[in-house]
Amino acid sequence: MKKKRIVITGMGLVSCFGSDINAFYSQLLAGKSGISAITEFPCEDFPTRFAGVIRDFDPGEYLEKKQARRVDKFISYSVVAGKKALEQAGLNAEALASLKKEKCGVIIGSGMGGMSTFVDGVQTLLEKGYRRVTPFFVPFIITNMGGALLSMDLGFLGPNYSISTACATANNSIIAAANHIRMGDADLMICGGAEAPINSMSMAGFCACKALSQRNDTPEQASRPWDKDRDGFVMGEGAGVLVLESLEHALARGAPILAEYLGGGISCDSYNMTEPRPDGEGVALCVRNALADGSIAASSVNYINAHATSTPAGDMAEICALKKVFTEPEKITINATMTGHGLGAAGGIEAIVTVKAIIDGIVHPTINLQNPEPGLGFHIPIQAEKLAITAAISNSFGFGGHNATIVLAPYKA
Repeated sequence: MKKKRIVITGMGLVSCFGSDINAFYSQLLAGKSGISAITEFPCEDFPTRFAGVIRDFDPGEYLEKKQARRVDKFISYSVVAGKKALEQAGLNAEALASLKKEKCGVIIGSGMGGMSTFVDGVQTLLEKGYRRVTPFFVPFIITNMGGALLSMDLGFLGPNYSISTACATANNSIIAAANHIRMGDADLMICGGAEAPINSMSMAGFCACKALSQRNDTPEQASRPWDKDRDGFVMGEGAGVLVLESLEHALARGAPILAEYLGGGISCDSYNMTEPRPDGEGVALCVRNALADGSIAASSVNYINAHATSTPAGDMAEICALKKVFTEPEKITINATMTGHGLGAAGGIEAIVTVKAIIDGIVHPTINLQNPEPGLGFHIPIQAEKLAITAAISNSFGFGGHNATIVLAPYKA
């Protein structure tokens, strides 16, 4: 059976470079780093004391003020990014009212959920007793609540749940949303990921497993994918959300079409809780699955937004995997988006980056690549470059061996 065509009609984000997509992408093209020292909580004795922190975030009119004060930040990020995506999709109040709400859904996942709410709740329990724990404790820590509250605001009655596959979360959510449209469960889906992990407990946990860079003296240079001197990833936060629609639905309402979703692939390394499979077979399988789902040849891909988080093992394992699929790597431009690794939000933010690259015909540099690993093979721009993208993939991989890849391309009528 012929698959329904699926298009991207709206995008919304929250990031350390703000919530305006054009301004966000301009910062990436300029090679800016959004990484800075953490001042939000005491961490003087932590081995890592920096991150891609979002500051001066104001949900504005996107979230009712009383609710905004209560909810965990990952929920605020979800709602703001979701509503901004709807705005870009041309779905104002009047247009929303005309939608078949039973055919509209939301899948916005989170790798960790409401960690700040969790930390505050534990502290309250220990210092003041269980009676002082907020009744919102459970609702605001669970990963489904960002999408749930957004759906309540919009009255969407279609598929609504969260996926939590660590740093593969957003890509998994996008793939699941697209499949609901293909199966006829929905005409329109809001999908992506959100994360707000920059707090004492999350930082302590990642420090304990020695996953983070420790370049405290030069935090803006800490994230350095494919560089021989890389020493771990840099934590980030935010949200990246897309509006997906069937092509028929988008055309019928005159929606702006930004790009086309061709397909998605998933797999599992089945190897280690935190380390990637060194031979890259799990990732290669994932990428092949995505290309097969999109009915596209590997030779048609000329841009890859890599997972590439600057970990000693992960960066080269991904390169190894990609070379198993793409036999002429020198013909493919590859880069890494470095606004801090957004964990469950990463795939959503990087999907937006990929769509912007498709629309604008220009790709951002991978900064801090000063001493490249030998034998990378792919073309890695160190400054912004023009590129007419034919087809692109965006990779996301998570603890537990979860792999998820999406394939995006320019829309052609």
